[in-house]
Amino acid sequence: MTLNELAIGESAVITAVGGEGALRRHLLDMGLTPRTRVMVRKRAPMGDPIELHLRGYELTLRLEDARSIAVERV
Repeated sequence: MTLNELAIGESAVITAVGGEGALRRHLLDMGLTPRTRVMVRKRAPMGDPIELHLRGYELTLRLEDARSIAVERV
């Protein structure tokens, strides 16, 4: 499953980060690395973007980018 499929309040562990080139590097630089636990805090009124809680901080991510991150529910 991918990160964009999680519901509000659900937690998961990142298993793989997809994307290519600069996008992949940017996601990794923001802390979205394999074995990191993330939780969906909330969604924008139209569903995009989503707010995540990971590594002690909140991160807002577009759904398009969240589709390239594979996760496993915990």
